[in-house]
Amino acid sequence: MTRDSTHGLLVLHAVRITGFADTPVIAHRYGLDAATTKEVLRDAETRGWVEHTSFAGTGGWSLTEPGRAENERRLAAELTLTGAADEVREVYRKFLPLNALLLQACTDWQLRPTADDRLAANDHSDPTWDAGVLHELACIDRALTPLADRLGRVLTRFRGYDTRFTTALARARAGEGAWVDRTDVDSCHRVWFELHEDLIATLGLDRHAEP
Repeated sequence: MTRDSTHGLLVLHAVRITGFADTPVIAHRYGLDAATTKEVLRDAETRGWVEHTSFAGTGGWSLTEPGRAENERRLAAELTLTGAADEVREVYRKFLPLNALLLQACTDWQLRPTADDRLAANDHSDPTWDAGVLHELACIDRALTPLADRLGRVLTRFRGYDTRFTTALARARAGEGAWVDRTDVDSCHRVWFELHEDLIATLGLDRHAEP
């Protein structure tokens, strides 16, 4: 049976996977009530789990180290209750090769090596090169769908990654190149980064210790 996450867990987790975002974005991530989300964030702030900072006219919440630990404690307890930890670990193992392909595709979107400069920026003047990158992303998109479906049958909070990726890819293929790798829109790269963070947080892993 698919398990729904608690409101408190979802708020902390939204802060974790978005990295830095203000209250409306945190609430929107899982379709939560904004007023209740604000209350949960303020309570978490008094407990030392989150902090709100502002710079250059932009403000947002981020997890503290104690908050990160509390988030992972709750995620681990939730995963135990599902009885499906092995399923999530198996999906993660299948995710890793796709992750390597995604990283390469984003690199190829940003760089197009020349005979004189292997780190030359991709000025997107070569439609064949860019079409190749979009083809790779389409292959990743197709492979993601069954993995997201498996995760969504375990925890409802995992749902939506595949449709968000497909939407971003469609916009990129329609000529909006920012939807490949920009971090200020719900791009292929941003969606993928959030899924990656979601998986390692759920499994209590270290991103930097991955093979």
